[in-house]
Amino acid sequence: MNAAALSPSRLREALGRYATGVTIITAAGPQGPVGITANSFTSLSLDPPLVLWCPARSSSRFAVFAGAAHYAIHVLGADQLALCRRFAISGGDVADAFEGTAPEGQPLLPGCLARFDCRAHALHEGGDHAILVGEVLRAETRAGDPLLFWGGRYGDFLHHG
Repeated sequence: MNAAALSPSRLREALGRYATGVTIITAAGPQGPVGITANSFTSLSLDPPLVLWCPARSSSRFAVFAGAAHYAIHVLGADQLALCRRFAISGGDVADAFEGTAPEGQPLLPGCLARFDCRAHALHEGGDHAILVGEVLRAETRAGDPLLFWGGRYGDFLHHG
């Protein structure tokens, strides 16, 4: 199949066969704290400590994240599906979800499996998305099962002895 024949819906369907974790990225915006649900998060480098994620340019929150000096990436647990959905809705009411700020000012969410406090390191072109690379300043973790995204659905691991 040549690339010109590949439709966006077919590509999305194929990409949906790859299970990912779910994150919420938060930053301090000019109108207050903002957050966005994303599954386009991955590690990039251990030395220096770098991670990346890819926000859609069409998002109403894109400019805040593209211009943020710092942001926090929260890895969600299986028990945080409701929180995930609140942040997935553009303009959703999320003001009461935040619990404090990191030393650099980025808003924080409680109870996540992991949190990466990042300083903006680089922004690269990525078609209808951008590739934001963050330098990890701090990382925190807790025990628990991850929230997963696969085939347009959310779920978690089934435990088998």
